[in-house]
Amino acid sequence: MGLLSLLEKIRSRASQKLDAAPVVVSCYEAGYDGFWLHRLLTAAGIRSHVFDPASIAVEQRGRRAKTDRIDGELLLRTLMAYCRGEPRVVRIVRPPSPEQEDARRETRERDRLVKEQVGHTNRIKALLRLLGMAVGNPRRRDWLKWLSAQRDWQGEAAPPHIKAEIEREHARLMLLREQLAALERRSAQAQPTPAVAEMARRRNTLFRLKALGPAFSGTLGNEVFYKDFDNRRQVGAYVGLAPSPWQSGGTDREQGISKAGNPRARKAAVELGWLWIRHQPNSALTHWFLARTVKASKRIKRIAIVALARKLIVALWRYVMTGLVPVGAVLKPVEA
Repeated sequence: MGLLSLLEKIRSRASQKLDAAPVVVSCYEAGYDGFWLHRLLTAAGIRSHVFDPASIAVEQRGRRAKTDRIDGELLLRTLMAYCRGEPRVVRIVRPPSPEQEDARRETRERDRLVKEQVGHTNRIKALLRLLGMAVGNPRRRDWLKWLSAQRDWQGEAAPPHIKAEIEREHARLMLLREQLAALERRSAQAQPTPAVAEMARRRNTLFRLKALGPAFSGTLGNEVFYKDFDNRRQVGAYVGLAPSPWQSGGTDREQGISKAGNPRARKAAVELGWLWIRHQPNSALTHWFLARTVKASKRIKRIAIVALARKLIVALWRYVMTGLVPVGAVLKPVEA
């Protein structure tokens, strides 16, 4: 609140000099601080802009000076250029509402827990492989009882230190399983706000398509389609699947996708591309992919799947916003 008091003092001083109340404009780079500062400044009547830090032009020297003072001056010059109306000087981040930002935590926490669960499972398997023992299913609650009956090639049980380490890993694994189950129960019982209800509607709309399960529908709904885009170019750019050409003089080459968007959404879109080919074999997008990868190598298919992911994410955006089902796509049967 000291910042607001200082700004109000400076504004009142400037009002006395100019005989008019000046407009205060601020900016900062999007980062770990999130959007609370933007909401605070906006509530105080200040025009706040959140900059995409990757879109701010900087010197290209290998060793360039970088201090807080230099960064502050660069942000100020960029803000002045943006307020003058210069095109493409910086990209502005559109902050989500507090309800939308809070709703996204569900899928992000789930992804982190699933990743940790895989790590603990692989660690248990690696420890047992050292002894040449069977692994079984470590995610079962009675797995330790099953493990106590297993023997190695000499007919010996697991050594005490390795067994104790495995038991601790299994305890952490069971805790993760409980947290995942609690997260799913809480998601089913939560009372949504209007913004969260709209996000849930879009997730349910995605879930109706074959190839999209609860995880993909939740990730795409919370990471991409909670936003309102104006055109397909904005959709591709946000996911980071937009092309990045390099043209200079006689040089004309393609550098691949920009990867400047949401990494979680981009990963889900590429994974969904492979699932789409398997579960939607009669869709126009699948035919497009197969026609361009006939007798192609694995490397070419990995490149083509990225192009399919961009087309697919745009088609899903149209489907969510207008109800237009992708050509040839099949919906899941409606339950009674």
